[in-house]
Order: sequence, then C-alpha cells, then structure tokens
Amino acid sequence: MDRKWLTVIMNTLVVASGFGTMHMLEKFKDVVIAHYGITEAAMGYQQTAYVVGLFVAFLLGGTGLFKGSFKRSVALIVSFAAIPQFIIPFVPNWWGIVALRFFQGFIVALIAVFSNQIGRLFLAERPFAKGIILSGIFWGGIYGINLAKWASHSYADWDAVKMAFLISASVMYIMLALWWFFVEDFEIPKEKHRASGANVWKMPFTWIFGLTFFPALWIIFTLGSFTLHNVNFSGSQVANLVVAFEVSMGLWSIIMGYLGFRLSVRNTSNRGLFKAIVSVMTTSYALTFIGLFILWKAISANSYTLALLGFVIAGIVQGTGPAFWTTAPAAYPKKIYPEASFALGLISNSANAVAPNVMFVLVSGVSTGIVIYLAMALLGILLLLTSFRMKLPVEELGDAA
Repeated sequence: MDRKWLTVIMNTLVVASGFGTMHMLEKFKDVVIAHYGITEAAMGYQQTAYVVGLFVAFLLGGTGLFKGSFKRSVALIVSFAAIPQFIIPFVPNWWGIVALRFFQGFIVALIAVFSNQIGRLFLAERPFAKGIILSGIFWGGIYGINLAKWASHSYADWDAVKMAFLISASVMYIMLALWWFFVEDFEIPKEKHRASGANVWKMPFTWIFGLTFFPALWIIFTLGSFTLHNVNFSGSQVANLVVAFEVSMGLWSIIMGYLGFRLSVRNTSNRGLFKAIVSVMTTSYALTFIGLFILWKAISANSYTLALLGFVIAGIVQGTGPAFWTTAPAAYPKKIYPEASFALGLISNSANAVAPNVMFVLVSGVSTGIVIYLAMALLGILLLLTSFRMKLPVEELGDAA
C-alpha cells in the first residue's frame, strides 16, 4: 500500500479509538446513576461537558497548544481523551467525572491537525482521504457502544465500567504507538500571521464559510435524540437505529469524500478545488432535506421501517464534512491555512455548544423540530452559494502571504 494511504488508514484508526469515548459512559447510565446516587438530569451534564469540550478544543487551536511538532500535537490530543479514560472509573465524585469529560472533548482537535497533514500529502485526493479519516468518528462510536455492551454482559455493575474504560484507554495508546511508527513528522507553524489582510479572523470568507458546516453539526448532534424521543419503539429497534445512523454517516463520509475527489481531479486550481467542495456540500444538504422529510413521516406514523430509511438517507449530512475540512488548504495561503483550519472549526463547532439546549427550548412539537432541521439544511445551501461568489483568501493575498 502507498505510504500516504497507509497514513490515512492509521489516522482513521486513531480517530476511531479516540471517539470511542463519545457515548460510552451513557451506555452505563443505570450503573452510573446508582453508583453516584445522582439524577438522570445530572447524568446528562457529562455529555454536555464533552460537547462543550469539542467547541473549546478549536478555541485552543488558535493558541500554540496544538502547534509545533505534528506528532507531539497528536499525542497530546489523544492524551486528553486517554488519561481521563484511565482515571474516570476511580473518581469518587460525580462532578470530577463531568470535568474529565470536558477534557475528553478535546479529541476533536485531531480533525484539524489531520487536515493540515492531508493538505501536505494530497491535492485532488484530499476530500477522499479526509472522508475516510472522518468516518473514524462513527466507527469509533460503534466500537464504544459495543465495548460497553460486551463489558455489561461480562462484568457486574461498576466492574463493567472499569473494564470498558481501561481497555479503551489502553487501545488509544496502542493505536497512537502504531501510528507514531508509520507517520512522518512536520512542523505546524506557531507564529501568527498578522500582516495587513492576513488575519484569518478578519476575513469575511472565514465567517461565511465557517458557518456552512454549522447546520450539518446541528443536525448530526441532535437529530438522533430528537427522533428517538418522539417515537415509541422497542429497545432493540432503538439500538438498531442508533447503529444505522452511525454506519450511514460513516459510509456517506467515504462516499461523498470520493465524489469530492472525482470532482476535484477535473480542476486542481484553488478555485476548481473549492468548486468541488461547494458541489459536494450542497448535494449532501439537498439529500439530507429528503431524509428529514422521511423521518417526519416516520415519527408521525411511528414507523420503524421509515425511520430506518430516513436515518440512512439523512446520514448523508456527514457528507459535508470531508469537503469542509479540505477547504483551508484549498482556499487559504500556505502559511495561514493551519490557523484557518482551527478558525473554521471553531465557528462551525459552535453548533455543538448551542444546538442541544436550543432544540430543547425551541421545540414544542415534532413539526417544529423538523421545520428547524429543514431550515438548517436550506441555510447550509444558501451559505454555500454565498461563499462561492466570494473571493478566496488565496486569490486576494496570493499563496505566499
């Protein structure tokens, strides 16, 4: 196998092992509530903390924390997830768990630093490579769910939590060690480029395009819980739908990444690459719109079959991800695109911090919720069309800015 593609596979495995932490604690909900004597509402704070951590990770990306040696940055990010994973089963206080879950959310910074690496290794193939890597988020979710299920069947009560968390923490460092052996290091620039016109935060393009991925993350982080909260299915059916949605998003990430590659190879200029990015994201949002309508019908009819179909189609919303995360190398000068990756990530991932609570406040019924989701898909398309008419930063500043 070509070394570059081997690197992509290794990146994917590191992402999958890290994102196994995402929902694992929730799968032990009854055990956790009994162990700490907390309410179900208090249990929800750990996931809120994790999601806020996802947002803060991109805020920290503007500092020197995840810059310098690429390998060192990846090891640091993995440690933010792995060390709490080792510690959590032994923490006596629930609020200590919540604090540790916040730091585990920093695992999402892998997406930005791997984007910098992919920008160096590939050109037209960037969306496909990124799509494979991003699929690791969802393979990781499935792995975490199944590890928790195995532990629950093999061990009693809190021992199951200990076993699942210690195994998953060890797997993270094993994957990091294997990855370290195969991957070449490089420097992510620490200095900030603040020359006139070179501040990514002062560029209108950064804000407009950063928001194009906001609706996708809004849907990804809330659609599953919204749908399952409004239907009356059996426990096994709910479990199947959760897995189907994760698998769908993982596969669509690869499929739409490959489509982005095929479109990109036609024109590898900065504008040509950006046209492919906008095309893939627009197509993903349009098909998501259809999937959302099917889910609306499924909820109204309490139909498991329609819900399964709706999740499979709506999962294409993740098809926006590979294209979005290849934008910085295509649209910004070489010296500032690592900084631009974190800026775009911070703007888009603000959805993680606000969407769950806003949906809880705004949604008074099923129709209201679905209308919000449909509006999000349309908003994504409108922002993409707006950004396509703008000058790219690299077109304004030149590639040597």
